[in-house]
Amino acid sequence: MATSGTYVTEVPLKGTAEKHYKRWKSENHLFPDTIGHHIQNVTVHEGEWDSHGGIKIWNYTLDGKQEVYKEKRDIDDENKTMTARGLEGHVMEHFKVCDIVVQFIPKTEDSCVGKITMIWEKRNDEVPEPSSYMKLVKSMVAEMQEHVHKA
Repeated sequence: MATSGTYVTEVPLKGTAEKHYKRWKSENHLFPDTIGHHIQNVTVHEGEWDSHGGIKIWNYTLDGKQEVYKEKRDIDDENKTMTARGLEGHVMEHFKVCDIVVQFIPKTEDSCVGKITMIWEKRNDEVPEPSSYMKLVKSMVAEMQEHVHKA
């Protein structure tokens, strides 16, 4: 039986939870211009930028290599949460499940916490855990902060 697990981390952020949530829900097309060293392109394959059930394709760099991640997006406006369910791409070659949940939790009038949860299941036990993918998402959330805070 292949190994599965969950990673959880939190990133303290400047700016409101609403602004961060809007950027991650509706403005993924801005990512290549703001954090282009991580994200080179994001395209809508099905649905709209902010539609529940929409499918997006991400072109990104991980450990110096170009990779692709195709996701189906679940949106929960009430809890300011997005879940990206992995469908295809490099990470899905090694994992049966790779879901990334990003939630923005208000803390003060002008700060929040970005809570990142990664749920994964390996296809076989020889595959290393996806810690590098979690580091990438955490870095994206942290680095996007300056662009959101200025907006």
